[in-house]
Amino acid sequence: MLNELTEKIKTSDKRSVAKALTMVENESEGSEDLLKGIYKFTGKAHRIGITGPPGAGKSTVTNCLIKLLDEKGLKTGVIAVDPTSPFTGGALLGDRIRMQDSGLLQNVFIRSMATRGSLGGLCKNVTEACDVLDAAGKDFIIIETVGVGQSELDIAQTADTTIVVLVPESGDAVQAMKAGLMEIADIFVLNKSDRDGADAVAATIKNIIHLKPPAPDGWIIDVLKTTGSQNKGIGELLDKIFEHKSHLEKTGYLKTKRIQQLKKKIGELLTNKLTVNFWDNEKRKYLNDNLDLIYNKKSDPYSVVETLTKDLLKRK
Repeated sequence: MLNELTEKIKTSDKRSVAKALTMVENESEGSEDLLKGIYKFTGKAHRIGITGPPGAGKSTVTNCLIKLLDEKGLKTGVIAVDPTSPFTGGALLGDRIRMQDSGLLQNVFIRSMATRGSLGGLCKNVTEACDVLDAAGKDFIIIETVGVGQSELDIAQTADTTIVVLVPESGDAVQAMKAGLMEIADIFVLNKSDRDGADAVAATIKNIIHLKPPAPDGWIIDVLKTTGSQNKGIGELLDKIFEHKSHLEKTGYLKTKRIQQLKKKIGELLTNKLTVNFWDNEKRKYLNDNLDLIYNKKSDPYSVVETLTKDLLKRK
């Protein structure tokens, strides 16, 4: 059954891709074997992360990029990370209203995924979801984050090209600096640039960029002005994405980034496996029996952890 699903994913069958994404998101039985089976078919798609504060127009910019990529005959997958519904645990906004027309295009697949409590702006299994779309033959995968602000920086450890979308409102550039977004951007987009003050904010961002040390790969960060609602500046943005992709490939930094991503991914997999396998009934009982002692200062968290991990430490 899994072999059949893998073969259908490779042919970009939308129903099979949707089924695989559901399996991966819910960590259903067989999802790990599926990911093992498709892994050899991944690595071809260029992954674009789009992040920034809420209301910056990330969905509008994404929608414009999807259409432009489709016009160029390129296949696009989109993972739109939405807030979690407190009732169902699912993605609150569903398949983004603004992208509904793009989702009907033959070479486009859009999937909303819920953060499910993740604080990093991304959902837990977004990398695996990208692998499914990659194996399905997508040329580009766009990951649009939920826009939660200062804890959103893990997008840079998932995407090949990271785009930070800002708007001209007062203080936005300063807020971006505080949030650490200046550290992760490969391209800055000042969206809604038809508003007052856009030129001044763009100049401020450029000045901040010039104060930064050069990027390890020598890439020069640019600030582009767009008006997503009018589809202005999106062509220039796509050209800059192509330029960054080419730069990463020529300098060999694409491999460097992906090795770093693999290292992070393997660390996460190990942590998850160890957490799941660690807690048996005996350890849970020991913890519960000691909570009152810790609270009353007759024991301490460090001693309890030391006791719980003594078998692991012995092996070390």
